[in-house]
Amino acid sequence: MATRASSRGPSRTPVSLLLSGADTYASRPMTAVLVVTAAGAWLVVSIVAGFPARWEMIFDTVVSAVTLAMVFVIQHTQARHQRATQRKLDEILLAIPGTDNALVTLEHASDDELHSVGHQHRSIRQAALDDEASSRSAGSAGAAARH
Repeated sequence: MATRASSRGPSRTPVSLLLSGADTYASRPMTAVLVVTAAGAWLVVSIVAGFPARWEMIFDTVVSAVTLAMVFVIQHTQARHQRATQRKLDEILLAIPGTDNALVTLEHASDDELHSVGHQHRSIRQAALDDEASSRSAGSAGAAARH
């Protein structure tokens, strides 16, 4: 596997691999079952022990730390997947003849440029819908005339 990574360019950093691994394990259904079971067990033990304040503080601290860590894990993996998806879409745009190559750099455009492109594409989409509707109505009128 190392040869495959090296033939494709530089390998991922250890931190990136660690964060992706954490995301992989955190997204498994068994992880959710384990977390809910652990929280339930903590609740039962706390009830039996009379809800010690120190235990509650430890639980709050652990939950806060895990939540903060998972925010970074999720952000890292989503950003990485977003970049990979964007590169794939860019390649598709560049490979199709007649496409607007300016769309490849759209993520770096100003808000006004994004708004303008959005308006252009809404107009194109509406024109296509209008053409489809008129084709359908012409087709149904022709079918009615044949009957």
